[in-house]
Amino acid sequence: MLSPLLYRRAIPASARITEWTGPDGWAFRRFDWPSEQAVPRGRILWQGGRGDIFEKYLELFAHWHEQGWAITSLDWRGQGGSGRTTPDPHVGHIDDFAHYIADFAAFWATWSSEGTGPLVLMGHSMGGHLALRAMVEGATRPDAAVLVAPMMGVRSPLGAAWGERFARIIGGIGNDARPAWKANEKPGTLETRQSLLTHDRDRYEDELWWQSADPRLLLGPPSWRWVIEAFASTRQLRRDPRLKTMTVPTLMLVAMADQLVTPRHALGVAGRLPDIRVVRFGKESAHEILREADNVRNRAIGEIDIFLSSRAKPQA
Repeated sequence: MLSPLLYRRAIPASARITEWTGPDGWAFRRFDWPSEQAVPRGRILWQGGRGDIFEKYLELFAHWHEQGWAITSLDWRGQGGSGRTTPDPHVGHIDDFAHYIADFAAFWATWSSEGTGPLVLMGHSMGGHLALRAMVEGATRPDAAVLVAPMMGVRSPLGAAWGERFARIIGGIGNDARPAWKANEKPGTLETRQSLLTHDRDRYEDELWWQSADPRLLLGPPSWRWVIEAFASTRQLRRDPRLKTMTVPTLMLVAMADQLVTPRHALGVAGRLPDIRVVRFGKESAHEILREADNVRNRAIGEIDIFLSSRAKPQA
């Protein structure tokens, strides 16, 4: 058995990093790690959060790859290796979250036709929000879905409604592609970036290592437009009546002490989905559940493995 630790700071020899071109000609960075089993167990499409890069999850991918899964991940528009949307390469910007959904729908149409077996969609944070939105809007239909610390509400000291109003007022002054704050994942906090993401120092430093090795992967704070769109998109999804008819079997992992997204909004959305299992984590977990210390991470992976064994089956 190969140790997943081998892959934390090295691209697996059998993996491929290629370029996928979207319908509008935009170049996206794509990662594929094909299954090496004669009969693959299925295919997983992993979509990370805002500012994420697939390299952060190689240890996680190794676990599922060893079980026979093929793994794919696509960098969102404006981050990772998919090119930036503003002249400042360190600002995470998007004009409208609908662009993310259109990109994802087009990629799903391509990726889902490239192989056989169960199709599993996994999304972390912003990726979890966009994955659910895509399913609700009919842009994708996987056999099963896993949402990890999904962004169903943006954490704000003012609350969702006033936070969105404040963002629209401030962001509406001048260039809304300017950074919403200077550094960190959260404005006005004394907490370190690491403490907001994970209690595991070594796994946190994996991300820094990859960014040092390839500086183009580094992304800083979001733009004001991204913040405005994040408030709007999460609000609209929470109110979407189609949540009640989204029947894809879904597992949701929620960090109740999350300081970046709002757990109560995730639980509220989960309560409207007809086929879902929710697993909660307490103060032992920060935002990046699957990059946490082993006691948290192992429990989370175990829950996902049990879910995949029972629910990730081809639909008739």
